[in-house]
Amino acid sequence: MVVKVTEETFEQEILQSELPVLLDCYADWCGPCKMMSPVVDKMAEVFEGKLKVCKLNVDEDGGAVMEYRVMSIPNFLFFRNGEVVKNVVGGMDPGSFKKIIEGVLA
Repeated sequence: MVVKVTEETFEQEILQSELPVLLDCYADWCGPCKMMSPVVDKMAEVFEGKLKVCKLNVDEDGGAVMEYRVMSIPNFLFFRNGEVVKNVVGGMDPGSFKKIIEGVLA
């Protein structure tokens, strides 16, 4: 399951999560973001119970990620215990994305 995050829910959903978190920072007008959306949804299924997957629309709630210097999208921030442990920018194939996630969870 993918959780939509806003500025109001960011701390609770991301920073206070007991599971590691993948945060997909996207915008509706972004072509590569649209390409990655079904990949992110699939990874939420594959890693259910091991990884919390969230999405944040930077046009609507970008203030929530300003301190993480999200300058390009899609931008994937991986959090563990409220801290960013990895930051990946850009679209990629599902296999490569899965390997990145597996590396974060290892």
